[in-house]
Amino acid sequence: MKLHVINTGNFKLDGGAMFGVVPKMLWSKTNPADENNMCNWTMRCLLIEEGNRLTLIDNGIGNKQDAKFYSHFFLNGDDTLEKSLNLAGFSNDDITDMFLTHLHFDHCGGGIKFNEDNTALETVFKNATYWSNAEHWEWAVKPNAREKPSFLKENILPIEASGQLKFIVGSMAHEQKERIQDNNELEYSTSKQLGDNVSFMLTRGHTDAMMIPHIKYKGKTVVFMADLLPSTGHIPLPYVMGYDTRPLLTLTEKEKFMSLAADEEFILFFEHDFANECCTVQKTEKGIRLKETFTLKEYFGD
Repeated sequence: MKLHVINTGNFKLDGGAMFGVVPKMLWSKTNPADENNMCNWTMRCLLIEEGNRLTLIDNGIGNKQDAKFYSHFFLNGDDTLEKSLNLAGFSNDDITDMFLTHLHFDHCGGGIKFNEDNTALETVFKNATYWSNAEHWEWAVKPNAREKPSFLKENILPIEASGQLKFIVGSMAHEQKERIQDNNELEYSTSKQLGDNVSFMLTRGHTDAMMIPHIKYKGKTVVFMADLLPSTGHIPLPYVMGYDTRPLLTLTEKEKFMSLAADEEFILFFEHDFANECCTVQKTEKGIRLKETFTLKEYFGD
């Protein structure tokens, strides 16, 4: 197995929205804002090369929306999905599995494009299975008013129409779950549909049934954090995004997961942290805190 970091570009979001009730004087220490209160975030994906499978986790915002849409997000940087795949030695047609942590536009927009004559939408990865789960799919195709601007039908419905959509199935259980007692449980899946080295955890605070992949790699567990933990600046428990539909549940999920991450020495891989690719965390008198930051290449020497 080999892991490839796939950078798809950067965008900006309001700092207050990204940190909820936390005052700017606190969150701006780790995520400085510009004159419009916007912080820069990246859309960093992960490609798993294992045997004859190439599994891409999330795919960024895409390029099919109109100029007005993109003007709200101040896209920046030279990275693109296709460019990064090419740098890793692959093309769109090589992807066998497109794993979607959830269906918000900045995580799945890159998976759909217009056809050559701009008359219809089609999948970017024509040879791939697109993986979601039944609970989240139902949540996304019948969106609540809060999330409707994030669940864009043009990003979602063409996946089903293509015939390439499949749902992850499997009971919620995991060997690690046995160490989490009583009400302090996390939802893990036993599904092996993405291979023996990839499992996932379901979380419900940001959006319903978001999947957090856990990858066994060179004796460690690399966790793709998606929107459960957008950046190192979100490590303290109260630092919860205003975008989350159930912020108190996010806080609880974070508390449970971060304690486990510290105990198990998980490597946390960030999708949105502009400055930091990965980190580890540790338990302190003040709670879970950052231990060290690094890139996958620095840590594993790939």
